Amino acid sequence: MMKPDVSIQIFVPLKVRKQNGRPKIMPPAAYLPSEDRTQDPHIPRAIGRAWGRRRSMEADEFNTVTDLEKAVGLAERHVSRQPRLTYFAPGVLKRLVYKREVPAVTLLKLTDVAALPWHEQPERVFD
Repeated sequence: MMKPDVSIQIFVPLKVRKQNGRPKIMPPAAYLPSEDRTQDPHIPRAIGRAWGRRRSMEADEFNTVTDLEKAVGLAERHVSRQPRLTYFAPGVLKRLVYKREVPAVTLLKLTDVAALPWHEQPERVFD
């Protein structure tokens, strides 16, 4: 005797919106992201690039930010903001790069936080 097929139906309340002519699935309004978030891969990459560009500037490969901007092909505003990522406190840098802790702010806000004194940075980045 064969068992009848058993199926389970799950309902997930999603909305479909068009964005740039393509459908985009939106999560429900009450959606909360998972607690075990992972760090944005752009953060360590941006910090590494910032250190590389700082070394290039210190080695006199580029005299101005404008020269660096032309060499890397990015906007001056972006290139001039990125070196700030080299001014993190050693403890913050270790938590971001080695431990890959998830910051409480976006990459853009990280550039602003890096300008703060070292003792203020951990609470602004991770709290």
